[in-house]
Amino acid sequence: MRPDHIHQFLGYAPPPDTGLPLVFEDEHLLVLNKPGGLLSVPGRGEQMHDCLAHRVQARCPEAQIVHRLDMDTSGLIVMAKGSDMQKALSLLFASRQVHKRYVAEVSGLVAMDEGDVNLPLITDWPLRPRQKICQDTGKPSLTRFRVLSRNESSQITRVELEPVTGRTHQLRVHMMALGHPIVNDPLYGLNADPDRPRRMRLHAWQLSLPHPATGLPLAWEVQPDFWG
Repeated sequence: MRPDHIHQFLGYAPPPDTGLPLVFEDEHLLVLNKPGGLLSVPGRGEQMHDCLAHRVQARCPEAQIVHRLDMDTSGLIVMAKGSDMQKALSLLFASRQVHKRYVAEVSGLVAMDEGDVNLPLITDWPLRPRQKICQDTGKPSLTRFRVLSRNESSQITRVELEPVTGRTHQLRVHMMALGHPIVNDPLYGLNADPDRPRRMRLHAWQLSLPHPATGLPLAWEVQPDFWG
């Protein structure tokens, strides 16, 4: 195992299973509030078996993953019930009919109140799973950001982030590129919270989409646990 994987996964200690963090359920889909520190899907090796997908499937065997959140990212994630709904939801994602917004706490005081980060991303193969900015070979990647508040004493800014594209680690790399890495990001950030070193302050707080069976608009919002 490479050093970057050791840094991210050594001592993987997922949060206890206290029941499904269910936000919404009907006969077609489930929406859950994934806790930080829990994998969306199993990693390599028996020690990486525990994940949100397995926990949900233990109670709802037909549930299938449609998209993922990074292990250290918390928040809203939708799962399909059955392969037909998985295909339908996947098409909604592919056609950009699913809208997601995140909130994060980042290091430093962001000067602009809002803006775009338009920087192409590609896997940094010698250091994977890290991603990097590459103007020559990177895939187009666009993030919109909006400042929610600035804390002068802690030198931390709360921002809302909208990933227009959905590249791996996009929000994390784009905020680092601005000079404001997400607090406690184990791959790209600074450990500004020594009491909670594994809790990256990134949370998928809003999710909206047309229902894959009825077409009716659906929307959910869940606040992050790191907001006091």
